[in-house]
Amino acid sequence: MLHFNRCQHLKKITQKCFSRIHVKTDKHAHRFLSRTFALAELRKSWYSTHSLVGDKNIILMGPPGAGKTTVGRIIGHKLGCCVIDVDDDILEKTWNMSVSEKLQDVGNEQFLEEEGKAVLNFSASGSVISLTGSNPMHDASMWHLKKNGIIVYLDVPLIDIIHRLELMKIGRIVGQNSGTSMKDLLKFRRQYYKKWYDARVVCESGASPEEVADKVLNAIKRYQDVDSETFISTRHVWPKDCEQKVSAKFFSEAVIEGLASDGGLFVPAKEFPKLSCGEWKSLVGATYIERAQILLERCIHPADIPAARLGEMIETAYGENFACSKIAPVRHLSGNQFILELFHGPTGSFKDLSLQLMPHIFAHCIPSSCNYMILVATSGDTGSAVLNGFSRLNKNKQRIAVVTFFPENGVSDFQKAQIINSQRENGWAVGVESDFDFCQTAIKRIFNDSDYTGFLTVEYGTILSSANSINWGRLLPQVVYHASAYLDLVSQGFISFGSPVDVCVPTGNFGNILAAVYAKMMGIPIRKFICASNQNRVLTDFIKTGHYDLRERKLAQTFSPSIDILKSSNLERHLYLMANKDGQLMTKLFYQLENQHHFQLEKVLVEKIQQDFVADWCSEGECLAAINSTYNSSGYILDPHTAVAKVVADRVQDKTCPVIISSTAHYSKFAPAIMQALKIKEINETSSSQLYLLGSYNALPPLHEALLERTKQQEKMEYQVCAADVNILKSHVEKLIQNQFM
Repeated sequence: MLHFNRCQHLKKITQKCFSRIHVKTDKHAHRFLSRTFALAELRKSWYSTHSLVGDKNIILMGPPGAGKTTVGRIIGHKLGCCVIDVDDDILEKTWNMSVSEKLQDVGNEQFLEEEGKAVLNFSASGSVISLTGSNPMHDASMWHLKKNGIIVYLDVPLIDIIHRLELMKIGRIVGQNSGTSMKDLLKFRRQYYKKWYDARVVCESGASPEEVADKVLNAIKRYQDVDSETFISTRHVWPKDCEQKVSAKFFSEAVIEGLASDGGLFVPAKEFPKLSCGEWKSLVGATYIERAQILLERCIHPADIPAARLGEMIETAYGENFACSKIAPVRHLSGNQFILELFHGPTGSFKDLSLQLMPHIFAHCIPSSCNYMILVATSGDTGSAVLNGFSRLNKNKQRIAVVTFFPENGVSDFQKAQIINSQRENGWAVGVESDFDFCQTAIKRIFNDSDYTGFLTVEYGTILSSANSINWGRLLPQVVYHASAYLDLVSQGFISFGSPVDVCVPTGNFGNILAAVYAKMMGIPIRKFICASNQNRVLTDFIKTGHYDLRERKLAQTFSPSIDILKSSNLERHLYLMANKDGQLMTKLFYQLENQHHFQLEKVLVEKIQQDFVADWCSEGECLAAINSTYNSSGYILDPHTAVAKVVADRVQDKTCPVIISSTAHYSKFAPAIMQALKIKEINETSSSQLYLLGSYNALPPLHEALLERTKQQEKMEYQVCAADVNILKSHVEKLIQNQFM
């Protein structure tokens, strides 16, 4: 009970500190201690109910034919503990007849009840228990088992299960009626398995029982080691003394805090988890939701979000909010080029892939002691996506509010209207008379102003956080769609698993392309990352030269406003990775960028980056020409950002392997530019009539229905506009906090 006692001790200390803070004597301490106390509360129940000491059971769950009995015996032998098979050691001894005879005697429903009663009358400790395939369908008995055990789900490919059952000559299992195929029944049962497991083992096709047993033990080890997966700042300086404590955060803390206190960005302290080739192959036939759950389970420790809860969040995020059931489908464009369509979410951009999920993650992670105000800077698409995502919350919605700052004259008219009309009771839009870079820098300065943040915490009980891709909880879900795109190419027969692909991403803040880097680290064979810039080509110049230079560089407004960015925040995460986690170098480089407006990398580091990255840029004329030529040749309309990427892919990709082009937004959001590109005369129409006119061309992809409905919205919502002054932005934030929480 060491962990529990540690948390109890921490709670007592923080309660004493809180009593002092409430009289407003130490503002800086309050901010730190409120988060410390939040962590203690967050993890207390984990330590008290999930610590594996000697008396916990290892409970193997899975469909019939998953190999639970054999794997259980191997684990029992390795650990020197008792092995219990529910079929042989409980049910048949209780009933004095075989399980098949009992099923035939009483029928499906009665069998489940009697099976559950038998398990409820059973207890064990320190054992390996192999469940029947139908145990998870009886709630009371599963709660009984879960109280004293860790449930491990053996996730075996469906085709393997069916083959094994045929070899075992099992013709009927519980719940199977005449006319129901074995495949359909096994799919139906998955909902019960997902409800109960604590850890999942993805069983590769053809894996031996010994290999599965080893994976089970590794999964349990990870499950127990609640302090093993932490996050540090990109500006963290590793201590020379290996015994010196490293300042690290858990996933839940990194999500809540958003930005590290030293101005850096949170990254995993250890390597990204990597799936084996067999595990990836098992996901080829999976749905997007299934892929997301398995990948995110590997990246989020169950101490932060239990697997079952994470699954619920993923199904809520992607279950009904996307116009396409495939969520992020891949479409063959021409030759070796494929389009990854990331615009089927409710606001029509790739930001929905994160921001339909991230609010649920955030709401789960926050403690009950404070309110949270989320500050967001948007270059066009993030604003409406974050307001939409957080407006859908059920849990903790009353304690979470959002304000999004957008450049008043730096987004398309449609994007602006969409942001403003996405305001809800817990979310507001504020136009800023400057560009995106100012909005993003201003938010970072607000976060790093400890006097201001401490004041908000003490005066209003409110903590600031972020939902831009500087927040790890926002960036992480983007890894899924890059991995899923590759798996779709395998599924559709364009490539075999292991064949390389390139990815080309229209890039501004570097988060989308960085997510592809992380997908490669997890095992997806991406050869080259192609960074596509518009005429704000600071990233292209940097990748080619290693010189990040903002001096005398002015932001240009383009047809692709979401990448009209000069200060690329997520680049810091990639440089940290390339520089072998040299936080001191990151501090130096980004201090230079902030104060001298440029920095230069050493040649060896530039060459290391160029091993994987190539970059180029696209002019405005080339962008419009690409939209026109692509429509004329294939009947497909690219949005301006995707057109930028296609121009660059055409220019730099060597056509020796497929290239996946990220289509980051639906063309409906940029109708005037599309009409100009297609040489359509009626440009000065309303947004609604523009979209209907484009729809009459019967192009691919079809019109985005949610965006079309948005143009029909007659009532224009009010919003605030403020000058480009950080202090004015602070004042707006404080007023909104007063209105929302006081």
